Amino acid sequence: MKKLLIMLMLMAPTAMFAQKFGHVNTQEIMQSLPEVSKANGEIEALGKEKENELKSMQEELQRKMDQYEKTQSTMNATKKQETEAELQSLYQKVQQAYQDGQQELQRLQQEKMAPIIEKIRKAIDTVGQQGNYVMIFEDGAAIYTGSQCVDVTSAVRTELSKK
Repeated sequence: MKKLLIMLMLMAPTAMFAQKFGHVNTQEIMQSLPEVSKANGEIEALGKEKENELKSMQEELQRKMDQYEKTQSTMNATKKQETEAELQSLYQKVQQAYQDGQQELQRLQQEKMAPIIEKIRKAIDTVGQQGNYVMIFEDGAAIYTGSQCVDVTSAVRTELSKK
């Protein structure tokens, strides 16, 4: 029994050395994919569109506020209240448009990037299985990677180019 225990303890370190670890730089891969450039272009185009819409709404609000400031001294109380309510409503519409635009941009980004991220994950899985890696870490996520840890970024790129 003692011999079996000693034998197991001696074999444990060799089993640890046989494990393969890798690391990958997914940001570098993402930057090199044409799908990411296309998706970013679409997201930026929508961002510009929303920005222009918001700018025109803000300009309209500013015009109406300037007009109100010029004419408020000659307005009766009822007209003042109506104009202030209209300005408040317009201000709330500007705020709502900003929030809606931000949400739409986030939704579009998730919609465009999700398939790309999934494609990269599948390529990493394939490289991991083919190379018999125990684990593949994201660059920057592992605090230390020794010389035994293999950079599989180029292998993942190669796998992506096959598809």
